[in-house]
Order: sequence, then structure tokens, then C-alpha cells
Amino acid sequence: MQLGFVSAILPDLSLKDVVEFANDVEYSCVELMCWPLSKAERRYAGVTHVDVTKFTKSDANRVLDIAGEADIDISGLGYYPNPLTPDRTEAKTYIDHIKKVIRAAELLGVNRMNTFIGRDWTKSIDGNWPRFRQVWKPLIKFAENHGVRIGIENCPMFFSNDEWPGGKNLAISPTIWRRMFDEIPSEYFGLNYDPSHMVWQHMDYLKPLRDFSDKLFHIHAKDVRIDKHRLDEVGILANPLEYHTPKLPGLGEVDWGRFVSVLGDVGYTGPVCVEVEDRVFEGSLDSRKQSLIQSAAFLSNFILG
Repeated sequence: MQLGFVSAILPDLSLKDVVEFANDVEYSCVELMCWPLSKAERRYAGVTHVDVTKFTKSDANRVLDIAGEADIDISGLGYYPNPLTPDRTEAKTYIDHIKKVIRAAELLGVNRMNTFIGRDWTKSIDGNWPRFRQVWKPLIKFAENHGVRIGIENCPMFFSNDEWPGGKNLAISPTIWRRMFDEIPSEYFGLNYDPSHMVWQHMDYLKPLRDFSDKLFHIHAKDVRIDKHRLDEVGILANPLEYHTPKLPGLGEVDWGRFVSVLGDVGYTGPVCVEVEDRVFEGSLDSRKQSLIQSAAFLSNFILG
């Protein structure tokens, strides 16, 4: 396995600064964010360390040179919009950009990009399924044609009231993953798995490692703390941020020793990238850097950088 981090937490640093910092802290890879150059619509979005808008082979060579000089691998390209949003014009913008990220991943030889399935949050899972088929069958075919594997993160995307009641990402549970993979059986369609999203849904975060071992394309290392006293007050139907808090690895409910042990047992040898969404560390660039230093120190007990 390779220990890395998600570049979204360092939006104020250039690509060169990001990979040099990664090397200094003894990470071995970074998932590079590829949002369009526009205003972000939410926290951790809108970060652009690789601009894929008009990406050419010479651009790819420049990015590879910068990463290579720092001795850092690119674990994947990341872009996490909602391609199933009910606004079809907005959805088309997201879908078109996903294709640009796929092309860039091919040119870079990374051959992996990570994203969300998306969802119309006002509809049921069954109500979203026709759009899922319509959007994702051609997207996965496009990825296959370019030799790029797509890892879907399992985040429900329900953190704010405008995402109520269903959240903005369909791929939230093993039942839905099985249905997705049965619907689109492709070696290029898998998971960017984050155990923290299982914890706050009160689900086993280890069992999917065994059940979906062949679909584990990329791993996000993020932890979460459940406030049981608050949960007992507001219940599971409350906005999830009322009773759960994203934390750095080691500061929440995930047993990272067991998690990495099971990853090894199922034969996973890919990247494990720290994703920082811990507000305690967001006050300054130095604090955000410290979050990555602390996470590397903790996870290096289980994964060599």
C-alpha cells in the first residue's frame, strides 16, 4: 500500500508546493484535485491542482515532471460533483468535466479518477435509477475506452440542509453498490472507499473490504467521532452533523490497525489517502499542514509512506 493524502486541504499551495510538502512529510502519493477554475459551491470543492480544461500531452509531461522531481506518485485525479442533479444544464457541465478528468488521467498514465455517482436528493433510490443508467452507462464506457478506472466514493453527501432528505450521492451502501455493479458490470467501475461514512451510518466498515475486494480502487483515510449523547437527543433522522464529526485518522471510531490488516488480507496494494475534514485543523495553512503531519505519523504505524 502507498500512504498519501487528498490535495483538497491545501488549496492555497501550487502543485509543486503540494508534492514537495508530501515528500517532506514522507508520503508517497497524492490524489490531485481537478475542479474547474470557478467558485466552489461547498467546502473542500473548487480546488484545482491540475487544470484539465484543455489538457494536452505537454501539460501531462509538466505535471509528471513536477511530481517526479519530488518523488511523489499521483494516486488518482479527484473531482466530486453531482452529475445526477435535477438541473440538466448543471449536470451536463459536471459530466463533461468528468470526461476531461478521465482524458487527463489517461494522458498522465495514472489511469484512475475518483468521483461521486450523484443523486437527485428529493427522490428515492428507485426514483434516481433511470438517470443513473442514462448517465453512468455511457460514462463508464467512455472510461473503458480511455483505460481509466473510476472509483466512486461512498459518501452520502448529506451534511447541510440543502442536501436534505436524501443526500447528493447515490452510492451509500453495499446493497446499492451491488445493484450498480450488476447494472454496469465493468472492470473500470469500482469504489473509492472511505470507512468513516459507514461509521456514521451505523454500518460495519470492515465487511465491505472483504465483500468488494475486487472493487477497491482507492481508499480515503478519514475518521469520524459519533456523539452518542447528542444522537440520543436528536435521533438518526437529524442532520448528521448534529451528532457526528469528521476527524483525523486515530481521533475517531475507526480501528485503523484492524482496517489496514483486513485491507492486507484481501490483497489490497493501492493508495490509502488521508482526507482532512477536521475543523479543528482548518484555522490556518500551518494548522492544515500539521493535520497531514499528524496523520502521517499515526498511519505510518500501519502503512509505510
